[in-house]
Amino acid sequence: MPLPVNNMLFGFADKLTDEQRTYVDSIFDNQLTIVNAKSGTGKTTLAVACAKLLGKPLIYVFAPVQEKAMGFRPGKQSEKESEYHQPLIDALLKINEVPAKVVYDEENPDALKSGHVWVYPKSHIFARGTNMEEYTVIIDECQNFTRGELKKVLTRIHDSCNVIMIGHDGQCDLPDPKKSGFAPYIEHFRDEPYCGVVELTKNFRGRLAQHADELSW
Repeated sequence: MPLPVNNMLFGFADKLTDEQRTYVDSIFDNQLTIVNAKSGTGKTTLAVACAKLLGKPLIYVFAPVQEKAMGFRPGKQSEKESEYHQPLIDALLKINEVPAKVVYDEENPDALKSGHVWVYPKSHIFARGTNMEEYTVIIDECQNFTRGELKKVLTRIHDSCNVIMIGHDGQCDLPDPKKSGFAPYIEHFRDEPYCGVVELTKNFRGRLAQHADELSW
């Protein structure tokens, strides 16, 4: 079923564009939703808001595109990866969650005892050999995953999960954008009955960001 009637979606429901409404409804209607959208369209914020309503623990998967350089950077691995958490942190703040209370921190495992932790940010590197059951899984910046990296994550997901793949095929940070697996997986899943593929076009950051994103590669 789509977004429940009379649910305000943390104040966003009445502000949704028709495209965003289609996106949100797909998250509730389908096991898998793939959104291909430019920056500033609200794709991560709405995904995190829906994840909260779905009520399952959230695994937020990101691709550290500077992975090979991380071993040479100072700090612990969690500190090196923290820069990739910012879209998640911003989204949590917009739905009035306190990131420090709800995001799992491996250096503070006692936080789990509070009962408030429901968000687990992870690099795709963790996925090999794991199983994901009864989670909502957001795979963010999918254009920065290779085909093999996306396969590694997606093949670990049970049918008890809700999955949201977020990306923009026009803004890839891989050294060789042709290796991105995002566009191939859009077409691979497009006609599956459990998948919704949607696009968002309105940039809510304003005219400067919108115009910057219109420059072709």
